[in-house]
Amino acid sequence: MTRLPAIAWIAFILTGARAFAAPPGNLFVITVIDDQTNRGVPLVELTTVNHVRHMTDSAGVVTLDDPGLMNQRVFFTITSHGYEFSKDGFGFHGTALDVKPGGTIKIKIKRLNIAQRLYRVTGEGIYNDTVLAGLKAPLDLPVSNAQVLGQDSVQRAIYRGQLHWFWGDTNRASYPLGHFGMAGAVSDLPDHGGLDPSVGVNLRYFVDDHGFSRPMVPGKNLRWADGFVVLKDPAGQERLLAKCELLKSLAEPLGRKLIVYNDDKAAFDDLAPLARDEPLCPQGHPFRHTDDGVEYFYFPAPYATLRVKADWESVITPATYEGFTCLAPGARYKKEGTQLERDNAGKLIWAWKKNTPPLTDNQQASLIGSGAINGNEAWYRLKDIETGNEVRLHAGSVAWNAFRKKWVMIAVEHFGKPSYLGEVWYTESDHPQGPYLLGRRIVTHDRYSFYNPVHHPFFDQENGRIIYFEGTYTTTFSRKDNDNPTPRYDYNQIMYQLDLSDPRLELKTPAP
Repeated sequence: MTRLPAIAWIAFILTGARAFAAPPGNLFVITVIDDQTNRGVPLVELTTVNHVRHMTDSAGVVTLDDPGLMNQRVFFTITSHGYEFSKDGFGFHGTALDVKPGGTIKIKIKRLNIAQRLYRVTGEGIYNDTVLAGLKAPLDLPVSNAQVLGQDSVQRAIYRGQLHWFWGDTNRASYPLGHFGMAGAVSDLPDHGGLDPSVGVNLRYFVDDHGFSRPMVPGKNLRWADGFVVLKDPAGQERLLAKCELLKSLAEPLGRKLIVYNDDKAAFDDLAPLARDEPLCPQGHPFRHTDDGVEYFYFPAPYATLRVKADWESVITPATYEGFTCLAPGARYKKEGTQLERDNAGKLIWAWKKNTPPLTDNQQASLIGSGAINGNEAWYRLKDIETGNEVRLHAGSVAWNAFRKKWVMIAVEHFGKPSYLGEVWYTESDHPQGPYLLGRRIVTHDRYSFYNPVHHPFFDQENGRIIYFEGTYTTTFSRKDNDNPTPRYDYNQIMYQLDLSDPRLELKTPAP
């Protein structure tokens, strides 16, 4: 498929234009656009009075071919996570449209989210309705790619000049079970032939003999890899290394190991075993940072309180890792009797300590609950700038931002409302390890998960003013009353854009 130049696609999307081709004569085409940018909005649900659901694709397009609805006025209830359609006189959030074969219409929806939803990255039918309407889509493969229907929790690394992408589990079209050994793909960086990140990501998957995305980590059971780092091996060759979790189920972990990418096989080999629950190893979404003249890999989860020197021998040796923690040097967290480090005045000592894992947010909460430390001594104490309420974070990423001249974190809240694991927050600090004190909600979901979000610094634009992040949109871990997965979108990655010049992201006002 011929691709438009990137600049043409940017203009196309930002203006909301949909005039490349007339829709087929039997279709009625609706485009839902953002009231702030006039860009098509993905994941907007239009529901008829008799409960027929239509979902906008990544260009904000819905096509109708229902003969029972043609040539009459049809009311659509219009809803979307973090967006709101105006109410009519009876309180219904929707509008009536004159549905006619060959007709087109644009309607605006109000964005409540600070971040703007851009497009779905993975799965089938990303631009399904756009293609049905005879319009141009920005992707090389806009409706089907490697037979992938769903993918969970993205990992990524720049390796040998290309972006390498990996996902935890992958759904397929031919059977309810896909594969569970880390799918993989590559794409070009935007300044080396790749799409502008505001437009999309052209993924080129590693596939099997049947054309389906194949596992990148050989083996049995669940294989989940994270903590991908690129560094030189003892022979001076650039290598891609990660930690791999082996699980029988979420409740039954089997072990951990380090893995290394084999370029000849385009798959991972075992590198070194790890203890089953070894906390001092690669994890999350690492970044490099030089502190006091020493270069480290930091491993946020979501707080960047674990690091190791950025050399081969250190990365593969757990005892060389450092935690930013209040534990006594060499200690481990215990449900009872955790050894803490205090100075002669009784003040808790938070510092980088070798061979000492950092506390998790939940472990810190447990120590506060037991009285071992008080709330004023806590390191993880993020609060909502609007309400002053505590925000407990589950997963995310940290990166230096040149525009803000701060370390910025994008992370999902644990135990949030209205979604248990779908409220996404922005916060910032002068230091990678924090503290992160005030935050602002930038994305919300209604009883739906959006977990493991990650900011992609390699996509930053305008000196970091514009940033991009994605996460996994799924009913998994949603509230119990949500048993209605979103067609095509569920269990897939969705990309967002955030403008860091937005005045709502100023976090200088003390919480009440």
